[in-house]
Amino acid sequence: MRIVHVSDCYLPRLGGIESHVADLVARQRCAGHDVHVVTSTPPAARSPRRAASGRADSDGARVHRIRAGWVRGTILGSAGTARSVDQLEPDVVHCHNSVLSPLAVMVATTASALGIPTAVTVHSLLPAVGPILPLSGSVLAVRGRPIAWSAVSEVAAEPVRRVLGARTEVTVLPNAVDIDWWRDARSALHPTDADTVKVVSVGRLATRKRPLALLRMMATVRDLVPSHVRLRLVLVGDGPQRASVARRIREQGMAGWVDLAGQLSRQEIRDTLAAADIYVAPATLESFGIAALEARSVGLPIVAKARGGVGQFVTHGTEGLLARTDGDMVGALARLATSPALRRAIRSHNCAVAPAFGWDDALSATDELYARAAHLVGQPVSDARRATLADLEGAR
Repeated sequence: MRIVHVSDCYLPRLGGIESHVADLVARQRCAGHDVHVVTSTPPAARSPRRAASGRADSDGARVHRIRAGWVRGTILGSAGTARSVDQLEPDVVHCHNSVLSPLAVMVATTASALGIPTAVTVHSLLPAVGPILPLSGSVLAVRGRPIAWSAVSEVAAEPVRRVLGARTEVTVLPNAVDIDWWRDARSALHPTDADTVKVVSVGRLATRKRPLALLRMMATVRDLVPSHVRLRLVLVGDGPQRASVARRIREQGMAGWVDLAGQLSRQEIRDTLAAADIYVAPATLESFGIAALEARSVGLPIVAKARGGVGQFVTHGTEGLLARTDGDMVGALARLATSPALRRAIRSHNCAVAPAFGWDDALSATDELYARAAHLVGQPVSDARRATLADLEGAR
């Protein structure tokens, strides 16, 4: 099967969507599929104006990078991009949507109009009245299109259903991780200093992930926890708020116990998690929580917001502690920091019981999504595809 993934965000940019799509591409290639990626992410941050078309990425997939920044080309539709996708002769087009994904929305619209089996997966927790899905439904006429819709969690699926209407089926297609590989770290490393409680958070240093809010919460935890309990916070990741985070650490006098680890390899992240005591996910709008699932697989107690998708694999009091507010999160972190017995109990459970959301189930569910996409459009009609491309060309 020839699969074309369309994602505004892709490697070398690092984040949850980028990592998941890259892993999905690699797994599908191992299964024998011919996989391509269409993205507006440049090949390197230092050369944002360059485009590389059809070059093989490190995982062997063919990556087609288009130039970003053209309002007409990405938001109103690009005949050139639509034609490029059509010329790949895909069996299915799989578009990955975040909070703002003009390329993915445009390709989903045009591919479905061309009669190509088209699937869309929403990776972000969108507000019920947000800009992009209503825009997709009214301006770009995505509502009612023969598209197989999915979202990475039930929490993420609900606002999509409200916008697209009751007649549109939106299934849950969860993210996945290599559960066994992460669980191998259970015996690789263990915390060695019983007097220090190490808290780890992994994610982009961006507003939506709330790293500055985490620093505020951890400062309060430090005030609440007795001084004989040493705390250490490790922030893994990079992003647009890195300078602000570093400045806040200096201004608040937290440099002695907060580490900005930067961007780490997957192996380094696993080692960091295995040597930690608590994992914290401060984001409020967490649609799934891949990094939290990885930490849960290693065995760490998880502290996260109850509203987000982390609740799919964390039950309050069993795999971790879920909080409704930042104040609740402070209380959960302080409780775990001062209770070695509670940390041991949760870690013992997490190490003994493997979580769900491995790749076998994810690939099976993805195949079902593609089958539904094919059913919605039937066989591609070449005359209709040519007519649609001609209309797009004439609109330029």
